[in-house]
Amino acid sequence: MQTEARIKAINCQHFINGQFVDSKNQKTFENINPATEEVLGTVAEGGKEEVDYAVAAARRALKGPWKNTTLQERSKILRRIGDLILERQEELAHLESLDTGKPFSLANSIDIPRAAYNFHFYADYITSVGTEAYQQDQQALHYAYRRPVGVVGIIKPWNLPLLLLTWKLAPCLGMGNTAVIKPAEWTPMTATVLMEICKEAGVPDGVVNLVHGFGPNSAGGAISEHPDIDAISFIGEPGTGSAIMKSAADSLKKLSYELGGKNPNIIFADADLDEVIETTIKSSFVNQGEVCLCGSRIYVERPIYSEFVSRFAERVKALKVGHPLDDDTNVGALVSKEHYDRVMGYVEIAKNDGGTIVTGGKRPEGLEKGYYLEPTIITDLSRNSRCVREEIFGPVVTVTPFDMEEEVVMQANDTHYGLSATIWTSNLKRAHRVSHQIEAGIIWVNTWFLRDLRTPFGGMKNSGIGRTGGMHSIDFYSELSNITIKL
Repeated sequence: MQTEARIKAINCQHFINGQFVDSKNQKTFENINPATEEVLGTVAEGGKEEVDYAVAAARRALKGPWKNTTLQERSKILRRIGDLILERQEELAHLESLDTGKPFSLANSIDIPRAAYNFHFYADYITSVGTEAYQQDQQALHYAYRRPVGVVGIIKPWNLPLLLLTWKLAPCLGMGNTAVIKPAEWTPMTATVLMEICKEAGVPDGVVNLVHGFGPNSAGGAISEHPDIDAISFIGEPGTGSAIMKSAADSLKKLSYELGGKNPNIIFADADLDEVIETTIKSSFVNQGEVCLCGSRIYVERPIYSEFVSRFAERVKALKVGHPLDDDTNVGALVSKEHYDRVMGYVEIAKNDGGTIVTGGKRPEGLEKGYYLEPTIITDLSRNSRCVREEIFGPVVTVTPFDMEEEVVMQANDTHYGLSATIWTSNLKRAHRVSHQIEAGIIWVNTWFLRDLRTPFGGMKNSGIGRTGGMHSIDFYSELSNITIKL
């Protein structure tokens, strides 16, 4: 592919106080291409020393010229960052594909444009933000004054690396905060390039800082327990979220969590089956199923169950699993060998639990290198199977029939997660009724992944703490003081 010949992988350094730097001890680790198992380059491995350096830079910047920037000035910087992302769209999409194993076409059409839009959206949104004011008869005037929360630790995941980092960083900077970022160790490249973009866009030195490394006993742990970090925004799995919460407890940090999901996709017999199948292909297998919003538990009303399974399997078999840089690839490689082995372990669990592998469940023919798995449909599992209860985070879905509305609501809610749900029906009353009963933060009716960035995003139960999007993000990345003036 021409893109592959023109754009090369990069070695990744830390970015601290406006400069790219190596680790103090010169330690590095390898960045592996999940599509080929080849080494893409090296990544600086940071720890407590690098995090201390980054936090000190962020703290100085918070009290420096950045403190006095106006909303309009910050809005211009955010817009410029978004513009520069679009100027380097093909390069960023290529690096994202190399790091994650996702199809280049997906990164180029969704991930990178959406990353730019996150900055463009908040560039506009922050200029319209207001606060409360109340006149207490003739006694006093009360008004709320908004200020930055301070230094924010942003710990981001590997599945949508640039998209989800920008979703957090844009409102963080828009509210006048500074940031210390730790990208996932498997996907370091686009975060590194974003630091170049921020500097070019006019972000002052020390306002954004990037420390590469690993989790609890490395850079991630140093960020979560650092006493001079005021808030942490984390996207990842619940176990890591729990560890961060314990580390952050001593300094009582403000926390925002977006965690996992085991999301139900509920299909009633009166749904438009053609539309259901086309959308369910996406909601099951886009990005190799490595999306926290994927509908991995599919429940189908019994009158259409057999037809759905047959037609769904036929469409899934037609998906092309292949090299991420091939134009006709629909499903790329899983992000790492560790994650590939984990997902394959769930396929074996399904077999041992008596499940039927309708299609998939194995490495595609002709792809001996790389972490590839055919999109997999599993039926005949009980609700107690680990494959039904635990987040697999790969191209694996279970399909289960149901008879009654009350039955499917009970099964949909029978999980520790509560991130999203999808409901398919042409009955408007049922759509409202079932939506109100589903325990999830995001519920789609007759669609999936349709987002308005002004709306609240987040999960219930083990799927998260708090909400982001629109004013919800503004509230997290700022603090309010109430000021009372006696009249």
